[in-house]
Amino acid sequence: MKVNGKHIGFGLTGSHCTYDAVYPEIKRLIDEGAKVTPFVTHTVQNTDTRFGEGEDWLRKISELTGIEPVNSIVKAEPFGPKTPLDCMIIAPLTGNSISKFANAMTDSPVLMAAKATMRNQSPVVLGISTNDGLGLNGVNIMRLMAAKNIYFVPFGQDDPVNKQNSLVAHMEYLLETVEAALEGKQLQPVLRMNG
Repeated sequence: MKVNGKHIGFGLTGSHCTYDAVYPEIKRLIDEGAKVTPFVTHTVQNTDTRFGEGEDWLRKISELTGIEPVNSIVKAEPFGPKTPLDCMIIAPLTGNSISKFANAMTDSPVLMAAKATMRNQSPVVLGISTNDGLGLNGVNIMRLMAAKNIYFVPFGQDDPVNKQNSLVAHMEYLLETVEAALEGKQLQPVLRMNG
């Protein structure tokens, strides 16, 4: 199913090194005709790193989508009953947020929007970026993979020699993953080698 005319939530969590791979995919969704509403965690808003300042990332996503990011749980809650999303994307999804989401902990605007979307029986698409996907967070990833209406952007090890437990989504498959999820299907193969 195409994204044209769909209202898509796009949640960013604190994997700052992955933002450059995610922003072109947001633009692609918009170019395909989707309305994209951004959601951000406290970490995205308030953390300055070598990859950029929080304020700059917020400005950039506002300019890209034409919508101010949803930056509080109170602002995110209406995206359940009042303003339902056709699909909620979280990319990048950090190990910390994976753990919280898998264990029903809703402590950020991004996770509130995902919870609201699940309540409406609509798809949630996850683009993971975690240094412990093959470590302690492996069980949480598998818990989410087994859950109804949750779909994964295909992922793999980004540096098996130096970071054996690290898993990162192939963000270039995000649009195709969303299109499949809107039809209730997981884009396959979900496990892919990094080239």
